[in-house]
Amino acid sequence: QVQLVESGGGLVQAGGSLRLSCAASGRTFVGYVMGWFRQGPEKEREFVAAISWSGGSTNYADSVKGRFTISRDNAKNTVYLSMNSLQAEDTGVYYCAVSPRAGFLWGYAPRQDTNIYWGQGTQVTVSS
Repeated sequence: QVQLVESGGGLVQAGGSLRLSCAASGRTFVGYVMGWFRQGPEKEREFVAAISWSGGSTNYADSVKGRFTISRDNAKNTVYLSMNSLQAEDTGVYYCAVSPRAGFLWGYAPRQDTNIYWGQGTQVTVSS
């Protein structure tokens, strides 16, 4: 059974930093793209960042470029999201996900795609 477990969320003041982690287990993830999405209050889920299997390719939403950094450790099946200069608009539940499809690097994650595995989410709250 595939499991993705996020950690590292919490409450932080605007301008602060947090580092999220997501550990995946239950199958081999060789070749999988790993990424982060978020859903703010009364908002749709949105793409945040993704990283290729090798780590050589990354992609970010415009709203987080220059502030967030995604990385991964394949030996640990873990993906990280370092978030700096946090803003109130960054508040939401952050979900990690993994997908075998190349398009996932660009945030392509249709809800009906059963090949995408999702974590349960971790809350990030930025107070202004």
